[in-house]
Amino acid sequence: MMKINATYLIFALLMGLTSLTTMRAEDSSKHLFILSGQSNMARLDPDETFTPTLNEAFGSQNVVVVKVAQGGQPIQRWYKGWSYRTFKNVTPGDLYEQLIEKVKEQTEKHHFETVTFLWMQGERDAREDFAVHYEEAFKGIIAQLEEDLGRNDIQVVIGRLSDYGNDKPEDRPYWMMLRELQVAMAEGIEYGAWVNTDDLNDGINHYGKAIQNDLHYSVEGYKLFGERLAEAAIGLIELRAATRH
Repeated sequence: MMKINATYLIFALLMGLTSLTTMRAEDSSKHLFILSGQSNMARLDPDETFTPTLNEAFGSQNVVVVKVAQGGQPIQRWYKGWSYRTFKNVTPGDLYEQLIEKVKEQTEKHHFETVTFLWMQGERDAREDFAVHYEEAFKGIIAQLEEDLGRNDIQVVIGRLSDYGNDKPEDRPYWMMLRELQVAMAEGIEYGAWVNTDDLNDGINHYGKAIQNDLHYSVEGYKLFGERLAEAAIGLIELRAATRH
């Protein structure tokens, strides 16, 4: 049997602890940003303005971005506790499961000082008259994240529905209701914020077509959207840091 020198063993253990401590120290300033929602989040390219804005604030080594988004999807695809009418071939919470799987891949690698959830969704629910269940579902999604990540300090940034449906008789009642709800939800969270998108859906879209009050944003609109989301997240992180002192 091979004998292990006691001094060597102690040295190895100390080195291991030092390496672990160093790794944790390096991770102590890391920030996780979770992007999710339907088409206007799906069409956002984080690498254009969102991630660069965060990198400038925190350093690229301290920024991790995870995104799972799919166009045309109702909130029931994120909320596992959905108990109302479901769409055909939809399992409540199935998109959330895809999202949390990607998130856990990162949380297994790193310890994060902050986690921010950025949400752009609601167009489908406004047009399908599900706005009355929206707040319950959104709070349920946050509760799912808190449970799965084992933390109660998740920051939230909501992109408010644009003015697309404001003047459309078939959409207006629930569209306006959802816009108001999203603002109230964000303002009701201690570290929550919302961003305006009303000016993002005019201009030239990625097909080269001129748009006005469109459901989707212009090329420049998506760039501005990314900046606004990032700036709102930075503001929340700075606010939290300030309250700790």
